[in-house]
Amino acid sequence: MSPAEEAAPSRPTANPIVRNALRVTLSAKEYKLLHEQLIKRSPSFVRSHAPTPSRFEEIVYSKEKYNEAAIRASVRVFLATGTGLKLVDLIMQKIRGQTTGSKSRVALIHSPKFRLSLALSLVLFLHRILHRFFTRLRANLRTEDARPFRVRNPRISKALTSRYAPAIGASLAGFALGVYPESQLRISVAIYTATRSLEFLYNLLEDRGYFANLPSWFGSWLLMPLSGAQLFHAFIYDRETIPKWFGDAILRFSPGYMHQPPSSLLAEHQWPTDYELVDSLGKIAELKWPPFVSPILHPGDSNTLPSAVKSISPITSPAHPLISSLSCALMHPSTPSCNTAFIHQVLLSVPRLARLLTAVIVALSATKYKSLLAQPLSSANTLSKQIITMTAVLSAALSSAWGSICLLNSFLPRSALPTKRFFLSGAIGGLPFAFVANGRGNFLYIFRMALYSAWKSGVKRGLWRGWKGGELWLIVLAWALMGSVLERKPAAVESGGIRKALAWMKGDGFTDPVEVAAKRKARRASLQKKSDARS
Repeated sequence: MSPAEEAAPSRPTANPIVRNALRVTLSAKEYKLLHEQLIKRSPSFVRSHAPTPSRFEEIVYSKEKYNEAAIRASVRVFLATGTGLKLVDLIMQKIRGQTTGSKSRVALIHSPKFRLSLALSLVLFLHRILHRFFTRLRANLRTEDARPFRVRNPRISKALTSRYAPAIGASLAGFALGVYPESQLRISVAIYTATRSLEFLYNLLEDRGYFANLPSWFGSWLLMPLSGAQLFHAFIYDRETIPKWFGDAILRFSPGYMHQPPSSLLAEHQWPTDYELVDSLGKIAELKWPPFVSPILHPGDSNTLPSAVKSISPITSPAHPLISSLSCALMHPSTPSCNTAFIHQVLLSVPRLARLLTAVIVALSATKYKSLLAQPLSSANTLSKQIITMTAVLSAALSSAWGSICLLNSFLPRSALPTKRFFLSGAIGGLPFAFVANGRGNFLYIFRMALYSAWKSGVKRGLWRGWKGGELWLIVLAWALMGSVLERKPAAVESGGIRKALAWMKGDGFTDPVEVAAKRKARRASLQKKSDARS
């Protein structure tokens, strides 16, 4: 034995089970911080039995620290998500007044909460391991020793030595989400990752000048007519495919077309609800927009109203006799002019929208209270412009969607696109969003909602069949695209939170690659400046 080996202290031995448990529980840096903040202030009995930071590092010493960190992070994700889901479930039970025993027990392996926690932890673990594997494989294939392999397999070598190979290979971890049962959550994640990855790809292509010659009106607002077309048609016919709050919001801010029962209504006459009015409008479209036969002008005729929409009789019976279309008699019974009804809708919806938007925008701006206090006049002016703009746009959008029903009835034959007109009405309702600046995030949110609605509506109507596990393939492809864009140009991934999450999943820590690159560039500039000063 050499003198150096004799002088080196022997590494302390520990129980393998204890050593492995410590490896996947705490890192040496975390234990050092815990020791300084807590253990040093503990009673003497605890201090005497707790190992020092150097002793802890020797106990958990291992050459494969990356794998241990991956296991440690995945275990923490499993415990954190499981605990969080359990707490949320308990809180919801308290709110609903349920007792613990009122819910039927489910085996742990079949519990959605357990499987979701397991799926997320597996995704993280596999992502880190696969990213490490493909990074090392890429480095080894680029060495001189691997030249014969590159010569024999040029295409495979080109793919594996690409700068995007680690990101694409690590995206295969998305298949681990298959542990969680197929549900709306998986479809929502697939739609979200797909749209965000395409957004980042667009940013990258735009930065490289691919869209330099587009017209000035081209922008993300074009998503709103597409989204409005699907969502408004689904609101009429496939309401279960859209969030309930969306339908409630349409009805709440459409006072010009949704009518409340008059105080003089007789008890034997049942006034239809708002959703019954919407359903009746859909039935009127299926009947190919029949004309309105006024009971006032034909008091003895019992067939003035089709049998499929008899429930709207309390609204249409006293309607103005000059109204020619049954849909107009339903939407604005007291006003024979469609233009006047449109103006009434705008005027009635503006105060409601203004109150809501004022509360929302002021609440969201509370996080920027320092700038509000520093420049109160300019901040108040900016908030006022936002409130006025959004109030005008939303009022115009809702009013246009409803009013275009009357407009299309005036120009189109009754049998032309009877039920598909609602797509056109929704698209017309999306046009006012052209006046909203910097609304891409909100537009993409509505667009994702429309995509989910279109998918569920198509499955419901048999236009296409669900592909078992198809959302997992979409998640993997979107994840690979997102990682490749991040590798090519991190700034194209606009969300700092997503950049940090992707870096953390690779094992690089919760750091922003854009900020790291900016600090590195500033450091190099500072060193260059000092070097120039010396010379």
